Amino acid sequence: MEIVEEMANLIADGSLRPGDPLPSVRTAAAQRKISKGTVVQAYSVLENRRLIEARPQSGFYVRARGPISTQLPRVGLTRPSVVRSDPRERMRETLGDLVGARVTSLGSSFADPSLFPMQSLNKALSAASRQSSYGDTLVDLQLGLPALRRAIAKRYLEMGYVVPMDEIVITCGGMEAISLSLQAVAHPGDLVLIDSPMFFSGLQLLKQLGLNALEMPTDPQDGLDLGVLDRTLSRHKVAACLLMTNCQNPLGFTMPEAKKRELVKLLLRHGVPLVENDVYAELQFDLLKSRAAKAFDANGMVLHCGSFTKCLAPGFKIGWVAAGRFREAIANRKFATTLGTSVPPQAAIAHYLLHNAYDRHLRNLRQQLQERVNQMSGAIASHFPSETRLSRPAGGFVLWIQLPEAVDSFKLFEFAANRDIGIAPGPIFSARRRYRNFIRLNCSHAWSASLDEALQWLGRSAIDMCV
Repeated sequence: MEIVEEMANLIADGSLRPGDPLPSVRTAAAQRKISKGTVVQAYSVLENRRLIEARPQSGFYVRARGPISTQLPRVGLTRPSVVRSDPRERMRETLGDLVGARVTSLGSSFADPSLFPMQSLNKALSAASRQSSYGDTLVDLQLGLPALRRAIAKRYLEMGYVVPMDEIVITCGGMEAISLSLQAVAHPGDLVLIDSPMFFSGLQLLKQLGLNALEMPTDPQDGLDLGVLDRTLSRHKVAACLLMTNCQNPLGFTMPEAKKRELVKLLLRHGVPLVENDVYAELQFDLLKSRAAKAFDANGMVLHCGSFTKCLAPGFKIGWVAAGRFREAIANRKFATTLGTSVPPQAAIAHYLLHNAYDRHLRNLRQQLQERVNQMSGAIASHFPSETRLSRPAGGFVLWIQLPEAVDSFKLFEFAANRDIGIAPGPIFSARRRYRNFIRLNCSHAWSASLDEALQWLGRSAIDMCV
């Protein structure tokens, strides 16, 4: 069929890219002077070839390509490694460069702002501001708006497990949720077990709290080896574990649910609480979402930290912790620090969740992120050294990239900064400054000629370091 081959060729040569819309059935039939039935049949053939996909009440779109068959990065550590906190140690002037105003900002963990429904959120904020009262008691101020906590509890229920709203404390973003959780279960000088590589702001938080890190070897496909974890907990006195089980940053893996269940059992046997950083939970690409380890917590030993920053409202800074048996400890620390979380953003998000199509927004967001991750993966496979290895994220919008041994990622970071390109060098994801030849890239930005040029330049620079 002529229309099938024409469309297939346009997709193959890049004229039509993942996410691009196809003409409607009516338009395509009118343009080509053929029947609607012929167009429907052609689109069905393209769907069967997995070249296009139908979106309900939206039309047909070019399907996201599958992950590039590049090899996964190697496990960065061979054995657990204890790192004592040194509050005098200062990271190089890196973090500001990662989130600063770059022409091409690939180093931050903040998604492209255009992906979020800011107009709807602003309307929700305006509607919520007209309410006469935001909360009736000091408890509401301390724990968070009942309407928002109820909406979060309902979200857990939709995922298939029960978290009472009274267990939930609203926080100023996900980082405060993690900070309060760590303070509730550990004291300065204690040892906290972490996966490695680990998101760099978490490493900085451990230093600020005076906590020592126990870095664990982490597989890029499904996380910690539970046998190694068991032996490590038997040898070391660990106050808590700080782990990401869904869409781990920067590796991108999601731990299988069966393994999460075993993880919770193992930690309970050792009497070690789990601070579960799950801020990317809503960004999983699979239609069937993987539940958090919290789903298997029958003893209140998992402190589940979530946030709307990555999936809905970046600037509102609203997160939460489902704190289990540690709720009072967290509420007391919340009271002693910020007393409560800003009320208008809470009310706006609660209003949005009640009146807007949150799930439809998430479906569109996940699809766009998956397309952009795949596009960047393809560009890296084309432009970077042949020995390059990269992650295959189960969700989110970052890629963890292993470059050849000769590449120094800090030097590459500095060279890139001079060209107004921001990247995240590997050593900032390790308490011991490992991963010298690794980088993390943000894939959330829309594809453009300037983005492709930036990746070509990064690839050439990495190749030059290998010569």
